[in-house]
Amino acid sequence: MKDLSGWSLSARPERPTSAILHDEPNVRVVGFHLLEGQKVPPHRNASTVIVQVVEGQGLFRGDGQEVVLHAGGTAAYAPGEVHSIDAVDGPLRFLAIISPAPG
Repeated sequence: MKDLSGWSLSARPERPTSAILHDEPNVRVVGFHLLEGQKVPPHRNASTVIVQVVEGQGLFRGDGQEVVLHAGGTAAYAPGEVHSIDAVDGPLRFLAIISPAPG
C-alpha cells in the first residue's frame, strides 16, 4: 500500500505546480497546486481523467460545460475530451487520477 493522503507541494507564482504521486501502467496520480488566477490550459488526454479537489475551489471546464468544484468535489473527463482548470478565490489543490497511465 502507498499512502497518498499526506502529499504537499509548494506553490510557485510563475506557474502551477504538479508532481506524480503514483505511477504504474494502470493508473497515474498527479497532485496539483495552483495559486489564485493560475490555470491548467486546455488540453486532451488519451485516458480517462478523474479530478478530486482537496483544498480551495476551481473552475473545471470540459465539453462545453463548466462547474466550480470545492474541496471534496469530483469530476471526470472522457478520453480525448478537451479540459482546463482555473484556480478561483485563493489556492487550489487537486488530484488527477489518469487511467490508464499515459505511455
